[in-house]
Amino acid sequence: MALLTWVRRPFARRLIVAGSLVVAASVLAMAAGGIWVTAQSQGHVYAVSTVPAAPVALVLGTEVYDDGTPSPFLEARLELARQLFTAGKVKAILVSGDHRVWEYNEPGAMFAWLVAHGVPSRSIALDHAGFDTYDSCARAKEVFGVTSLTVVTQSYHIDRAVAVCRALGLNANGVGDDSVRAPHWNYWYNTAARERPAAVKALLDVASGRDPVFLGPHETSVDEAVAS
Repeated sequence: MALLTWVRRPFARRLIVAGSLVVAASVLAMAAGGIWVTAQSQGHVYAVSTVPAAPVALVLGTEVYDDGTPSPFLEARLELARQLFTAGKVKAILVSGDHRVWEYNEPGAMFAWLVAHGVPSRSIALDHAGFDTYDSCARAKEVFGVTSLTVVTQSYHIDRAVAVCRALGLNANGVGDDSVRAPHWNYWYNTAARERPAAVKALLDVASGRDPVFLGPHETSVDEAVAS
């Protein structure tokens, strides 16, 4: 029994030390991610009325329901993009989201909503491989040839989205939505809580310079939408 106690104690100490190091590393990483996001995005987040004009609004995708309608969070983003277009703040809208499987189509749902709410179809371009924020920003630049844009998402996400786009070389500003915070506060705060680890991932993505999950050939649909 004494021997077992002697064996277990050093192991327990090593386990505690290892756990403490992991926790400390995680805290430092999240602090670094938060500092990086703030530094990159500072001075580049606006309201619809004050955001500088840009050729394109990049709308980042999120949940679409089984019947093909956008969730309230996605609908709020689309409404901001519609306002930007109507106000002449952008000439075209690039909707970027997940269409990894045929049955689930964020860009298609976004396109349908915008057209139903008065945005001409010719002024909308679709990115079917915007699987995350990094991919959407990288593909806007590398696939669609965008150099300047206004990115649109919820306000808890907008700093990270702007930071990623700017770190990839885009002249990016952002507009964030707050309208769904109160009616969907539980989902809002649960999702917002993920921003700290998401900032770490974003920093690692940018530092690695990884290609998007799907890069693909150059597409002219944004140029055509802007020219329309």
